[in-house]
This record gives sequence, structure tokens and C-alpha cells, in this order.
Amino acid sequence: MSFFAGLLSTVFERRYRSPLEPDLEGRSMPELCAAVLGRSGEVSGAATARHILDRYARMEGDERLGFFKLLAEEMGLDAEAVRRTLAAFETEPSSETYRAFSAAVEPKRQELARRLNQVPGATAQLVQMRRDLLDALPMHPDLGPVDQDLRHLFSSWFNRGFLVLLPINWESPAEVLEKIIAYEAVHAIDSWEDLRRRVQPSDRRCFAYFHPAMPNEPLIFVEVALTKGVPGSVQALLSDARDELAAEDADTAVFYSISNCQAGLAGISFGNSLIKQVVADLSRDLPGLETFVTLSPIPGLMDWMQEVGRVMSDDPEQQRQCAAHYLLQAKRANGSPRDPVARFHLGNGALVHDVHASADVSPNGMAQSGGVMVNYLYDRARIAQNHEGYAGAYEVAASASVQALAAAADRASDQGHRDGEPSL
Repeated sequence: MSFFAGLLSTVFERRYRSPLEPDLEGRSMPELCAAVLGRSGEVSGAATARHILDRYARMEGDERLGFFKLLAEEMGLDAEAVRRTLAAFETEPSSETYRAFSAAVEPKRQELARRLNQVPGATAQLVQMRRDLLDALPMHPDLGPVDQDLRHLFSSWFNRGFLVLLPINWESPAEVLEKIIAYEAVHAIDSWEDLRRRVQPSDRRCFAYFHPAMPNEPLIFVEVALTKGVPGSVQALLSDARDELAAEDADTAVFYSISNCQAGLAGISFGNSLIKQVVADLSRDLPGLETFVTLSPIPGLMDWMQEVGRVMSDDPEQQRQCAAHYLLQAKRANGSPRDPVARFHLGNGALVHDVHASADVSPNGMAQSGGVMVNYLYDRARIAQNHEGYAGAYEVAASASVQALAAAADRASDQGHRDGEPSL
């Protein structure tokens, strides 16, 4: 894919540099955008689109903000046109009146983005543009409609039908491996040797989604360990002193790290289909696998404990009880689980299978959850049922053992309140 993309890029770059191109340097950004939307000539329109993207890439700070303001204020909806075409459609429904209404309710900036995206390499630049927009949003909420339009387009451009699932191994291109190191967001990869231990052994797998328009950029990837039984320590799982297991001897696949790679695609969900596809592929290739679980962080546990005035006990069993209580009962205002990783896996149809003390003793693991980690189980016979229960009423599916741990935490909390003690 990278060779083909490079070939197309070379061809189009030559066309853009044709002496027949219009002089673009002296034109303002509003003029350039209007020209792209109005041009019918393929070559001149593509050259103008390329110029817009290149000029944006050179912008900084206030210039970028000015470009986003242009998109928000000058390329949004014409409310009067929307009302007029809707009234016409209601009065006389027809293909013509419907077409006019459909055109009126689509902001010009959506069509601008589509035309910009016709330039080879533009998809990655537009994703970066949305990343810049997301950085600006907290201070400029009026740009929200621009983000909604880009997110709407990206949801179509990056739907599952366009994505390619590829295994990542030690023979993968160095450029891709470097990005796996850089994008790892859960358990940092410290060196090339550390990466090799995660992708080369027979009991390790890594899979990533790619998009044909961004062939050397992983969108999301998952790291998998093949084990005997369900593990309860990420340090043991990643230890360079562990004994390698023959893949065919494994009975459990452990998803121990899932990393989104493109900040500009925030809100575009890949994880659900990624896990399901990897489960299907592993089941096909290794029929001895019976169990599919995660070994996941609990990133909000310590912050929640601080908010509710509780202190993490030194006793491992009480730590497990506290984590179980948090995962099953700590909620956001809308009733969904407070923990973001829990929301992701429960929404995918997993259940809370077990919790482990001293499972991640790294500085980050201790800061997030006092070292506690959780297994989410993907039971293929219950995924659909669990998903429906969560989607309908935020029901948290959990094993009997985890429910018992949460109940013990409740009893300890009640006793602590009676005794005037804040700890569990």
C-alpha cells in the first residue's frame, strides 16, 4: 500500500506543479476555499486544495484559529435556505425539493473537506487538522459545529469496511514499529528490545487497524499474550525472564494493552470491532484457546477514593474489595460507570471477571489504582446479552466472585462509618 500511495503522490505532485496552475500565493484563504468549492477543473481544483493544505500546515496559533473561525462563521448553514427548502419540500414532496433541502442542510465546510480529501495524503492532514481543532475547543466552544462536521465525515471515511487488520511482528516495517513504540499508551515500551519481547515470541501477538489512505499510520492496536490460565500481574506477563509458551499450548488470550494512535480521530470507535476481529482470527488459528480476557488498568480508582475521602488499605484483599466496589457501583451523572476503561469493555459486551492486587506496581499503576488491575472477560456466548444490558440501562455484568468482593466492600464501608473510620 505504501508503494502505491507513494506512486500516486508523485504523479499528483507533478500535476500540481504544472505551469498551467493558477497563481495561488497571493490569494486569501477565503478566496482559495471558495475556488475549491466552485472549480470544476480537476487539475486546477486539486492544485488549489493542495495549496490550502500546505498553507494550513505552515500556520501557527492565531492563524490556525482564524482558519477555524472562517470554517465556523462563513461556511456553516444558511438558516434561511434551510427554512425555505424545507417549506418547499413540505408543500410539494419530490426528488427536486428533497435534493434542494438536502443541499441546504449540509454546511459548505463538509463539502470543502471532501474536496480537500481528494488530494493524495490529505486524509492524514485532515486528521491532524481535527487534532488542532480539538486542542482549541476548550477555549473556543463556538468551534464545536466544525468539530461535529469533521467527526461526521470521519465516521464515514473510517468505518469498519475501509479498515484493514494487519498483524504487527518483528518483520513489520521499521517505520510502523517505531510508531507502535511511540503510540503505546498503557504500558510504555522502553526500547527496541522491549518491543521485540512483545511481538516476536510464539506466545505474543499484536494487531493493528490501518486505513488505505494512511498506509503507514496505525489507527489503533492491541497487544496480546497467549497464556495458560488468566494472569494477575502485568509485570509477570511482560517479564524478560518468563518462560516462553508454545502458542498451541495456550488456553487463554490476554488483551493487555489497547492504544488509540490518532488524537484527531477521538470519538471514532475502533476498539469494539478490533477486539471482535482479533478474537475471531485467534480462534480460527489457535482452536485450543478457550478464554479471552483483558488485563486492564483502573485509571480512575485513586482519584475516586480521594474524592470520597477513603484511603487505600495495605491489605490485598481489601484492595480488591475496594476496586470491585468502584467498578460495579461508582457512576457518572448519567448512570454509566465512572471508569473509562470499564465503559469501553462493558459497552463491548465484556463482564468484570476478576480483580488483582499488586498487578501493576509501576509508578503509573500505583498512581492510578494503587497497583490493582482488572480482567474483563469476553465470553462469546454472553457478549450480545451483556452488550444489550449495558446499552439499555448501563447494567454492569460481573462474575459472582467480583460481586462478592463488592458486597464485602459495602459491609466494610458501613462498619467504617459506624466506627468513624474512612478506610475500607
